[in-house]
Amino acid sequence: MPEVLYGRNPVREALRAGRRLRRLLVASGLDNDQRVAEIVLLASQVGVAPELAERGQLADIAHTEHHQGVAGYFDSRQLPGMEFVRHLLREPRRQWPALILCLDGVQDPQNLGALARAAESLGVDAMVLPKHRTAPASAAAVKASAGALEHLPLVRVVNLSQTLQELTDLGLLVVGLDQGAETRTDEADFGQPLALVVGSEGEGLRHLTKRRCGLLISIPMGGQVDSLNAAVAGSVVLYEVARQRRFAFPGRSGR
Repeated sequence: MPEVLYGRNPVREALRAGRRLRRLLVASGLDNDQRVAEIVLLASQVGVAPELAERGQLADIAHTEHHQGVAGYFDSRQLPGMEFVRHLLREPRRQWPALILCLDGVQDPQNLGALARAAESLGVDAMVLPKHRTAPASAAAVKASAGALEHLPLVRVVNLSQTLQELTDLGLLVVGLDQGAETRTDEADFGQPLALVVGSEGEGLRHLTKRRCGLLISIPMGGQVDSLNAAVAGSVVLYEVARQRRFAFPGRSGR
């Protein structure tokens, strides 16, 4: 069934990532917008001509007024399971330690999108989304990620606890982000293959998830507020991982 994406960056990035476009709707008066012109060009390259639409019509389609004058009907993404990660880790020419991001109960699509945006820019190989208690990779999440979610490999699993055990068996250190942990983020060694687990916005990591972690870490904090939301906390740790790895990302040259 087609999926509607809205917003200039999400639609553009979905096209750039190769997702199949079925229909493109564009509001009038955007002829001089460079991103819209790029979207129209990319759509024309896959044989789809833009259709003019009223902004009210776009709001009805997107279920929000924040559509930026663009909406597209795309084929839904079919998410692989753990076989994708197994194949990833077996790549014979792999020259960098693996980095897998796992979500444990992150239910806010804004947080999911923000985490995906950081993950895509900081060298994450894949993001693991449990089937239950996790926000889907919806249009709202894609919008919050500024389209980065379209370029990030997503893996769907049924049981996160079993998945973390399998990642351990595959040689990854499973690191859980827990504000009560004694080991600080800047004290941990992130040079080895990792699976980073970020918990829910309110409760953090579940007890069973903590038991599957080989290391629990916390972010040192000052000020009057003693916690960060899931997206900010996960992004801080991903940056520290990238820093320790000297910003040498897959397919990119570090500085």
